[in-house]
Amino acid sequence: MSLLCGRLCPGDVGVKGINTTQPCVKDSREIKRALIETTLKGGRAYLSQFWIERAAMSEQSNLSVVAHGPGDLRMERLPIPEPGPNEVQLQMNSVGICGSDVHYWQHGRLGSFLMQKPMVLGHEGSGTVTKVGLEVKHLQVGDRVAIEPAYPLNNDEFCKSGRYNLSPAMFCSATPPHHGQLSQFYVHSANYCFKLPDCVSSEEGAFIEPLSVAIHACRRARVKLGSKILICGAGPIGLLNLLVAKAMGAAQVVICDLSSARLAKAKEVGADFTIKVEKETPQDLAQKVQAALGSMPFTTIECTGAEFCVQAAVYSTQSGGTVLLVGHGPELVSVPLLNAAIREVDIRGMFRYCNTYPMAIAMLASKKVDVKPLITHHFPLSQAIEAFETTKKQLGIKVMLKCD
Repeated sequence: MSLLCGRLCPGDVGVKGINTTQPCVKDSREIKRALIETTLKGGRAYLSQFWIERAAMSEQSNLSVVAHGPGDLRMERLPIPEPGPNEVQLQMNSVGICGSDVHYWQHGRLGSFLMQKPMVLGHEGSGTVTKVGLEVKHLQVGDRVAIEPAYPLNNDEFCKSGRYNLSPAMFCSATPPHHGQLSQFYVHSANYCFKLPDCVSSEEGAFIEPLSVAIHACRRARVKLGSKILICGAGPIGLLNLLVAKAMGAAQVVICDLSSARLAKAKEVGADFTIKVEKETPQDLAQKVQAALGSMPFTTIECTGAEFCVQAAVYSTQSGGTVLLVGHGPELVSVPLLNAAIREVDIRGMFRYCNTYPMAIAMLASKKVDVKPLITHHFPLSQAIEAFETTKKQLGIKVMLKCD
């Protein structure tokens, strides 16, 4: 590994799929020269020119994490992509590993999305702009941005009504047939890259994607000031819903899970009560929730997709309240609909997020939400295989890869 650039270069050994030829001496010299020029002359232009030069390296220097099929994950060098007129090229900084990435790696599919060819993984990312397309006006080289990975391809009725996440024609990073962000360099629509303030780190920027899921969920779940909330599941999305619900004014939040370790983390980041699910029935769990809160919750946010939890969510929620289904489980589940119907419990769904990135950035910048305790593991891009194994074994909450 080059001592100056601190990343895997041609000539390094020990990573499957990398062509090893000679050390990256030129890249090391460029980095050293750029650092000296930036320090001595203090000009943004010199740093910007440095990023441009780095983007102009050999076409086979883009280290990427590629899923080839079920159980087949490789580190490969791919061509550096060039931006179109309305796109920006990014040197990726941080990318979080999501459960969907693990699904594509382990099974080659996620629901109805089937991998037909090798695919670069990753959709929770932040990066630094290295090139801008001719039509891009609001970003420039050197800007750090958070990447909204899913956006509509047409200005259809859903876009016009402000619900572009429901558009049938969508681009989404790391969803077949589109490549994801787990590369050193990546190209994305500039309209869906959001500039990060200096007080928001690149790792926090990468967390904006799952944080947006939680913001959209709490909006759909009608979380309001003084609400009592039940959250089913203390994984990353459940914990983020806990943080956002509290930031939106929820008075008390109880969270349930099978894992004692995850419940301990929930307590650490602000849960008022935790319940370890064991062998009780859904009705028994509902009684435990009511005992903890002193009344039935107005809102239940279900983040597991498990049939047991969907049933418990309905039984737990007070009459006139809302059950929001965040977790995606089996296509068909048994739900106590009559119980929900006669008590006017609204069962609502959600998909990804919509118009959430500005709010997510504001929450992080103002410190109303702190996601840093949820980042439990850090790996360089060259150790992506180990990072994915860590995620698969559920050894932490959020595993973050550093791509730069």
